[in-house]
Amino acid sequence: MATYDLTPRIAPNLDRHLVFPLLEFLQEQQMYPDEEILKAKIELLNKTNMVDYAMDIHKSLYRTEDVPQDMIERRVEVVARLKSLEESAAPLVAFLQNPSAVQELRADKQYNLQMLNDRYQIGPDQIEALYQYAKFQFECGNYSGAADYLYQYRALCTNSERSLSALWGKLAAEVLMQNWVVAVEELNRLKEIIDSKSFSSPLNQVQSRIWLMHWSLFIFFNHDNDKTQIIDLFNQDKYLNAIQTSAPHLLRYLATAFIINKRRRSQFKDFIRVIQQEQHSYKDPITEFLACVFVNYDFDGAQKKMKECEEVEDGNGSTMPLRDEFLKNARLFILETYCRIHQRIDMGVLAGKLNMDYEDAERWIVKRIRNSELDAKIDTETGTVIMEPNHPNVYEQLIEHTKSLSGRTYKLASQLMEQSPAQAAR
Repeated sequence: MATYDLTPRIAPNLDRHLVFPLLEFLQEQQMYPDEEILKAKIELLNKTNMVDYAMDIHKSLYRTEDVPQDMIERRVEVVARLKSLEESAAPLVAFLQNPSAVQELRADKQYNLQMLNDRYQIGPDQIEALYQYAKFQFECGNYSGAADYLYQYRALCTNSERSLSALWGKLAAEVLMQNWVVAVEELNRLKEIIDSKSFSSPLNQVQSRIWLMHWSLFIFFNHDNDKTQIIDLFNQDKYLNAIQTSAPHLLRYLATAFIINKRRRSQFKDFIRVIQQEQHSYKDPITEFLACVFVNYDFDGAQKKMKECEEVEDGNGSTMPLRDEFLKNARLFILETYCRIHQRIDMGVLAGKLNMDYEDAERWIVKRIRNSELDAKIDTETGTVIMEPNHPNVYEQLIEHTKSLSGRTYKLASQLMEQSPAQAAR
């Protein structure tokens, strides 16, 4: 399984706290020696304020109750700094914990700042102290407290860059607490800012999109939705370009989303072309499976890749928690494509293509037909599967084409909006 581990590629695009769940998963799956994982955890923790946790891991790693002196000294520093920040932020925290006082706040930030200064002697220094206190709480592993303070800070902050930083922190905290509904809301806020903000360099905007996609993996594969949102985000032109340019390994997750979601077949055709284009820069069993089925029509190769797909594991909660759904749809892809080419197929041959024995394959195909997932019938006398003529539903076609048209219209409008300022400058 370690062969397909993407942690080394994913980790640089995450906040270090988001790497902990990946390391926990790798340790549970025993992909690497336990000693390596524990050392990696300590290395991560050394750059946070989670000193007690680092001490516990050190004791476990070296089987001792003693800890290095530098850890003890670091703990003293963290406690002292936390107390100092708590005192600096205390006036504003006390105000925010007073329900009657909070009711005086309005949507107008400038009014709020003036009101806080006039009535409560709370100025920019105390607001900045709240940010630093929230950030320090996050580094200590108090994600709940950090999320609350960062939310309150953003309601008062007038510095767009600092407000954006606080939003990234809020998103990370919600992900780490597994508050998926709130995390989706914060993710959408971040996307809106990233897509509309004027960056000092186009590369900075691309990097922000790459970070956003990496962070979103925790949400999309854990949040209780129909798994279309990852397609909606990753498959947009600007985000797909970012993937192809700087993060082709993200194609694994987009491929997985397409395989388990049959509603997006019109977009799927374009995605297959991307898989074909990027085979030189990135491939794994999941992307190669799609290439085998839809590019090379190599069904024996697809069967082999499908077996390899079972070895692909991801610690951000993606891909294999959906194993059964993934394998079911992967088999359907093979079945539908193979049957579309041949129309009448011997059940024994088809069982081999699906990597199943004859009786299991027959039961599986019957179930797919009964569930209206496959438009076919079985001739029990000859032991063959016969595909019914495929007449596309006119209404479904209209809906899909309308969606595609809407996307192209939005893209065109965005390009015009981007060109207008440039033309005005001339």
